[in-house]
Amino acid sequence: MASSKPKGLGSSLTIQELAKEPMLVVPERYVRLDNKPCSILSEDATSQTIPTVDMQQLLMGEATDFQLDKLHSICKEWGIFQLVNHGVTSLLMEKLKYEIEEFYKLPLEEKMKYKIQPGDVEGETLESYISELQKLAITVFGLMAKSLKIDKGEMEEMFDDGMQSVRMSYYPPCPQPEMVMGLRPHSDATGITILLQVNGVEGFQIKKDGIWIPVSFLPDAFVVNVGDTLEILSNGLYNSIEHRVTVNSVKERMSIAMFFNPKFEAEIGPAASLLNPQNPPLFKRISTEKYYKKYFSHRLNGKLFLEQMKTENGEDDTA
Repeated sequence: MASSKPKGLGSSLTIQELAKEPMLVVPERYVRLDNKPCSILSEDATSQTIPTVDMQQLLMGEATDFQLDKLHSICKEWGIFQLVNHGVTSLLMEKLKYEIEEFYKLPLEEKMKYKIQPGDVEGETLESYISELQKLAITVFGLMAKSLKIDKGEMEEMFDDGMQSVRMSYYPPCPQPEMVMGLRPHSDATGITILLQVNGVEGFQIKKDGIWIPVSFLPDAFVVNVGDTLEILSNGLYNSIEHRVTVNSVKERMSIAMFFNPKFEAEIGPAASLLNPQNPPLFKRISTEKYYKKYFSHRLNGKLFLEQMKTENGEDDTA
């Protein structure tokens, strides 16, 4: 995997400074554009939980086939799962959580001294965490290749030495949480995203069968979600999950996400070994550069961009 490019602190710091002032009303620029209150979750939604995948069981010889079938089914039906027994130590995770919480307590001028430039990885604990997640992602991609029954080389060709980024997010307490969306509904452009909830405050929600479902993080678990690139590679077998983040009226929420993307030189398209006359390509083939230019030219808007990548919406766009 290529070196990480941590980013995403700037907006968090600005919002945190703004939240220090007493507020009864949300500043207009943060109010949802559609002016519709965030929908209240139904009892149906709050009773559902996302599936759990046990990494140790996946790697055990005797149970492998059953567990791979389970992983395959989860990626098809849900596109997201909690990963437990993943090999990243509790000590490292707790140290990182503590240091992130302490970082956000610092005065702004002190925080800015720690600002990470694109391409840099600094801060001991964070560097160790990124290294561990890089190894974990390689393993997860390999297991997904097995569950898809594609050649491991097809997965490696797209994601080995791929582009990566890290985003730390801070969502302050909000006086009108129903009028604000912490993060608009969207699916990630990634292969996979690995998310760690830092301070135990929930707000991450996924959309399944038209219903928004809250995600309750298990202790020491990562939430891994399928991104658009992996849905394309699987020719629609796997489902990139639409998700959003809501805010809390009482408590701040912190999280850290690591995004694993194709390498810059790769072409994004369905794996050749999955295609045949009975299973034609559902998505265009496109260079990674064009793919991300097109993705970032759109506002976060559900899975609209992925829909535009489907072959019925245009000709093959190889470059």
